[in-house]
Order: sequence, then C-alpha cells, then structure tokens
Amino acid sequence: MKLSILAVALAACAVATAAQQPEPHATVLHAVRILDVVAGKVLSPGEVLVEGDRIREAGTHVTRPVGAVVIDLGDTTLMPGLIDAHTHLFLHPGNEGLQTVEESVPQRTLLAAAAAKADVLAGFTAERDMGTEGAGCADVAVRNAINSGLIPGPRMRVSCNAIDILGGHEDAIGFNPAQQVLSNADYANSAEQIVTVIREQRKGGADFTKIYETGPDHLEGDTFTTPYQYTEAQLAAAVAEAGRTGSFVGVHCTGEPGASYAAEAGVASIDHAYNLSPATMKLMRDKQIYAVPTFAVVEYFADHPQRGDGSEDRRELAYHAEQFRKQMAAGVPFAVGSDVGPFPHGTQARELELMVKFGMPTADVLRADLINGARLLRWADEIGQLKPGFYADVIAVPGNPLDDISVLKKTVFVMKNGEVLRKD
Repeated sequence: MKLSILAVALAACAVATAAQQPEPHATVLHAVRILDVVAGKVLSPGEVLVEGDRIREAGTHVTRPVGAVVIDLGDTTLMPGLIDAHTHLFLHPGNEGLQTVEESVPQRTLLAAAAAKADVLAGFTAERDMGTEGAGCADVAVRNAINSGLIPGPRMRVSCNAIDILGGHEDAIGFNPAQQVLSNADYANSAEQIVTVIREQRKGGADFTKIYETGPDHLEGDTFTTPYQYTEAQLAAAVAEAGRTGSFVGVHCTGEPGASYAAEAGVASIDHAYNLSPATMKLMRDKQIYAVPTFAVVEYFADHPQRGDGSEDRRELAYHAEQFRKQMAAGVPFAVGSDVGPFPHGTQARELELMVKFGMPTADVLRADLINGARLLRWADEIGQLKPGFYADVIAVPGNPLDDISVLKKTVFVMKNGEVLRKD
C-alpha cells in the first residue's frame, strides 16, 4: 500500500511538472509575399508560424495560437535566410598579406566577430568560412560564441587554416625570406602530412577541411593556366580522412589539371572554378560536386585595384563569366559563395546579382544559394527552406526577389533561430 501511495504521488508530481513547462514562444510573421524556393515562385500573402527556434507552419495562412506575437512586415517577401558558402570572417578590405602580419590574432578575432554581425544583419544566416588566413582555429571560438548567444552571427561551418604546400598559394610569397614571415595556411607536403594536419584541425574544432589546390593564375589571351599543388591521390587521402569523421573537403581551385584531380578525388566543392575541362564538368555533374564561382570579389578588385589599373581583374571576370555559362550548359551544380572579407562584410548579396547578370535564371540562383548551399554545409534538412521543422532562419526583403534579385541587398528583417535580430 505504501508503494502504491508513493507511485501515485510521483505520478502526480510528474504531471504537475509537465504542466508547469512553458509552451515554446510563438510568433507569426506576416507579409504580402512568401518565397517557395523549390518551386521557384512567390505566393501571396505569406505567413510563417515560429515556435521556439523552429518553423511550425509556413504558407499563405498559418495557425495563430493564443498569445502569439504577430509581426506584420507589410509589402515584403518572406524567404529563408541567405547562405554564403565562401566567406573570410578574418579578412577585411586592404592589403591582405599585411593584415596577417600587422594584426594580432586577438585583434583579428574581434574583427571577425564584427564581420559575423555585419553578415547576419545583411540576411546571411548561415556561412561556410573558408580559412582564417593565419589565425589558426580562432574561427572555432567565433562559431562557439555565436552558438552560445554571446555574439550575433550566422550559423557557421569553419575550417581553421587552409592546408597548403611549402611555397604554395598563401605561403607569404613576396616577403623577405630572411624574416621568416609565417604562412597563412598549415603546411602539408604529402598525403601523410595532409592526414596529420586534418586530424590536428579536427582536434581544434574544425567542421571541414579547406585545401589550396592551385597556385598563381595566368590568363594569356583565352588560355588560362594555374599550377596544381596536390595530386589526385593526395586529395583522395584528404577526402577519405575527412569522410572518416563525417566531414568534407572544399578546395580553392581555379583551373586544370587541379580541378580534374579534385573532382576525381570526390571533394565537396571546387571554389572559384574559372576554368573546367569538359571531363571535369561531367564528373562534377555526375558526382554533384558544387562549383562556387566567387564573382563578387573579382569585381571588387577590378573597381578597387590592388594590381595595376584593374584591367586584368576585369578581363579575368569576363573570362570567368564566359566559362560560367559553359559550366551551366554542361549541368555543373552550383552553390553561392562570395569570398567576402577582401571586400566589405554585409555586402555580399552582390554575388547573387552577378550570377543572374552572367546568365543564370533568378530562380536557379536562389536554389543554388538556399537548397544547394544547405546541402553543401550539411544542413539540408534544417535550413534553406521555410518548412515545418526547419530552423526559424527567416528574412524579409522589399519587393519580389524573382522579379529583381537586387532586393536581396536591402534586407529589412532578420530572424535567426526564432530570434529577431533586425527589424527596420
């Protein structure tokens, strides 16, 4: 009998405790339009019901729970938060080589926190940061500070430093060798060393691996050349090691034969991708390896020359745009990455605008950014769409982005994880 009374008492306590648990905070977002990114169309009106940090409902009309906060965003379009698959939080405009020499890692980390805030307030609620350029795994601290709510910023995938060969792409080339200026990347000159560095970076908190696969670029007439840095076998060792822990590899790679080696090895993305052979494009299509064009940074260098009068950058941009159209025709899948950092953080929506300018239909650009970007960052079932169960990463832009992609540069509302970060 005593046991029965105790059992009843415990059950009553459990019911009372459950009754005291607060319901998730409910918010209803209302606007004139809502974007269905998969279908590539806009519906009207648009509403999203948010409970806690997740979307509960989305469509033209949603349930309005008692006590829910209703935010009317007027003549705007509700859409998923944008994704930038190639960022550099630890860089800012100016001489990139000297930043890493003159600025301490603590200083650069504070600047990176400010960059993360600028990006998320511009509507980019998820990013893949492609290397700290000499700050080691300081990006892990920024990611963790964002995740714990200490600072505002996108949800992040981070890589620590990139991996590079001795004398490679970011190895302090041009400085007095006697001064022994440190590389902006982590050295690895063999498959064994690549595996060791990947393991060290994973221990430091890296989510994925970035590798420099090509070196200096040269465009002579219509002939583009760039030296490879790692063999196919070496890249395959990196992909295998990353895969062992459920991670992936993205490469800085502008052309052949490095792009072919990377595609054969099975990397997740080939970033920059100025020149791809027909065989490489077929491999990328068949394996669903994303090309990440990064047009915006080249346009910025053309307008703000760091070499000559900017004419070489303009010629490179025109060449890349022509190759981009060939890649689209070949069925290469794309994600959107801007290479922001060398140009001001928070302005990278220009990348989507340039992809439209260079020939990709607007709906396809949005799918490349949101659907493919979510897949590339390994958040395919959590971000990139306004769907029940997805994270409540929602932005609002004036007008209709399908009619005018440039409205993405004018974000007026940002919600991440169900928290309103910006409301103009």
